[in-house]
Amino acid sequence: MASRDDIKFLSNPNIGGNDKKYCRFKKFGIRHIDYKDADFLEQFVNAQGKILPRRITGNSLKYQKKVAVAVKRARHLAMLPYVTDLLK
Repeated sequence: MASRDDIKFLSNPNIGGNDKKYCRFKKFGIRHIDYKDADFLEQFVNAQGKILPRRITGNSLKYQKKVAVAVKRARHLAMLPYVTDLLK
């Protein structure tokens, strides 16, 4: 039987596994999410224009709802696109 040292992985299984997710809004004391700040809201949207889920961003439920409302308002005012091929 092959030992663990003999097995070659395509990516290192130890990289990125220990990073604890946190809510950046609670950590930095951000209370208000401005829907007019499109550059900040792009952090919570993927390349297709979809809102990233909590399990990926690490936001708490309270702030994830506020982010979703802010992104939807920015889309309505044409500050963010609804659908795109390559946003980032």
